[in-house]
Amino acid sequence: MIIDLRSDTVTKPTKGMLDAMLTADVGDDVYKEDPSVNRLEERLADMFGMDEALFFPTGSMANQAALKLHTNPGEQVICDKYAHIYNYEGGGASFNSGISCKLIDGHRGMFTTEQAKASINPPDFYHSPLTSLIAVENTTNKGGGACWDFEELKKLRQLANDNGLGYHLDGARLWNALVASDQTPKHYGELFDTISVCLSKGLGCPMGSVLIGKKELMQNAIRVRKILGGGMRQVGFAAAAGLFALDNHIERLAEDHKKAKEIGEVLVKNEAIEKVEPIETNIIIFELKSHIDETQFLDDLSEKGIKIIGMGSNKLRIVTHLDYTNEMHYKLLETLT
Repeated sequence: MIIDLRSDTVTKPTKGMLDAMLTADVGDDVYKEDPSVNRLEERLADMFGMDEALFFPTGSMANQAALKLHTNPGEQVICDKYAHIYNYEGGGASFNSGISCKLIDGHRGMFTTEQAKASINPPDFYHSPLTSLIAVENTTNKGGGACWDFEELKKLRQLANDNGLGYHLDGARLWNALVASDQTPKHYGELFDTISVCLSKGLGCPMGSVLIGKKELMQNAIRVRKILGGGMRQVGFAAAAGLFALDNHIERLAEDHKKAKEIGEVLVKNEAIEKVEPIETNIIIFELKSHIDETQFLDDLSEKGIKIIGMGSNKLRIVTHLDYTNEMHYKLLETLT
């Protein structure tokens, strides 16, 4: 038995999802004639109370399209130093949009409104890049699945309004934040100009992300997707997986969160572990003691059929997910004890 906890992207479609994919009603989505894609886009736009939605093959492409829609070459986006758009999208912000990132030294991938305000370049000071966008990530990947305080997000919205800035949410794991909090999708739709949500992480789909936003921004989204190579034909098979996941895989994320907390409780007692970061959702980041070799620790787990990843600086990451069964959970807890 292999226990793969490297990411929540390693899941495989369930039987119900496969059935939905095999029986999907499809058409040519480039002509906007795929009924399954159209249903998915309409459903998510309605769910978030926003004007339009567009299906993308990946979350990185959805985020990159959002950056392009919000900015012009030479401008700057404010984000945390842990942000996915900065660290894990191949330098796409500069490659695709010709923009730079003003990095904030936040806490677990999150920053304060005061920090963001201090990061805005004076618009009449032409020596510095023009600030045009604030981007946040919820939950934070590199921050260990941390959830933003919603009141802080509201303050950032006001800051964006006061300074004429766009406001984008990288919501790759927003589903986890919704399950872990009292907010609804419409609460987020009221705050942000654009939101990307991923279907292939906690929801267990084989592919796909959706960019949701206001009409004045989204009217150019399909053109940007085309330029980035994201136009797909009979992709309703993938959209059908997304529709199935929205019906069946959101509430169950609470199970992943529960298992993550139980893993954390065991790690805290492990003599090889220096620190376990707070666990709010399905990501556990923990630090080994200085005398423990990270590579050897990972190899020892691998020999026992357990896969996790290193984050650097003796920090490791575990991510619980749909395919992580109770049997696997009990074996992992026993191994880590």
